[in-house]
Amino acid sequence: MTIYLDHAATTAPYPAVVEQMVDDLQKLGNPSSVHSPGQQNRAILESAREDLARVLGADRNEIVFTSGGTEADNIAIKGFYWAAVEANPSRNLIVSAYTEHHAVIDPIEWLVEHQGANVHWLEVSESGVVNLQELTNLVETRGDQIALISLMWANNETGVITDIRKVVEIAKPAGIPVHTDAVAAFGHTEISFFPGLSAMSISAHKVGGPVGVGALLVSRDSNPVSLQQGGGQERGIRGGTMNSVGAHAFATAARISVSKLATESWGRFDLLNRLVESVAKLVPSAKFSRGSEPGIPDLAHFTFPGCSGDSMLYLLDQEDIAVSTGSACTAGVTRASHVLIAMGRSVEEATGTLRISLGRDTKSQDIEAFLEKLPRVHELALKAGLNG
Repeated sequence: MTIYLDHAATTAPYPAVVEQMVDDLQKLGNPSSVHSPGQQNRAILESAREDLARVLGADRNEIVFTSGGTEADNIAIKGFYWAAVEANPSRNLIVSAYTEHHAVIDPIEWLVEHQGANVHWLEVSESGVVNLQELTNLVETRGDQIALISLMWANNETGVITDIRKVVEIAKPAGIPVHTDAVAAFGHTEISFFPGLSAMSISAHKVGGPVGVGALLVSRDSNPVSLQQGGGQERGIRGGTMNSVGAHAFATAARISVSKLATESWGRFDLLNRLVESVAKLVPSAKFSRGSEPGIPDLAHFTFPGCSGDSMLYLLDQEDIAVSTGSACTAGVTRASHVLIAMGRSVEEATGTLRISLGRDTKSQDIEAFLEKLPRVHELALKAGLNG
């Protein structure tokens, strides 16, 4: 049986969510139809909206259901940028950091290439913390040019947390909207859609819901331009037939996940500490990426100098242990982690990474099994080198 230590990529849906989805899928009716079957599904959808809003401290009208975190990020970044430029063409600067997920970086770079946007990538420390003093200075000097600030609540590779409340505080005097990608944070640390935050992206399959469902929370006083037209659903921000089954599943998973956060996170935090301390002893050259900075309690990201992270991943996979790396492989070409590059690491360091992420069913025996295999896997990966 595979030991699964890649819950940051996706985690299993709760059994209660699966049972609920099977039941909901048998209820025929388009939520936009006015007949009784349609209105039955509309009631399911709106109940889910209320439940998710309650979990996040938001108003029900601030929940816009999407197909996932990537779509939510695209709606926020493009929609807020277009709205800002429409109101004032000189307000075309987007502020973010190059440690963001590609679901944020790529839409920004698309706007730069195709829409004439400018971007300012904030510096980050060697442990991944965004330079908020630089942001303060930028807002003070160029605040009237900034269309949007987009910074993630917790990094999906390193787990390091950004002080989003401070970001909103910095942006507020200049009237700059703030979007946060909270996909990696939701269900793993306490978050809320607090006053002053303009938009927040979340995803169901990270919290025990199904793949293909997400949400963008949009404050009531914000009006991003829609990416698509047709139907006017979801406040006119996201047209299309509404997914009542997925929304209901997401809300249920979110409610369960957040209700267990206070108790279960401490257990995972203990496992994480044991993991980090043990890796340091077994492989002294390994480096815990975020150092002593606070982060989500169930994600550990390491660099292993002289190794290819992919080699370590494949070797562990042969031992039925599933982890991930900080690099992406596209068309057979291994790429260094853009997150670690932004943190000032060399390409060699950014290529030799492993991310171990824990879930609700992770046991101490799973961590022990990983630790037992690690020295031998590291030794073989070292022999293979960075191109192994």
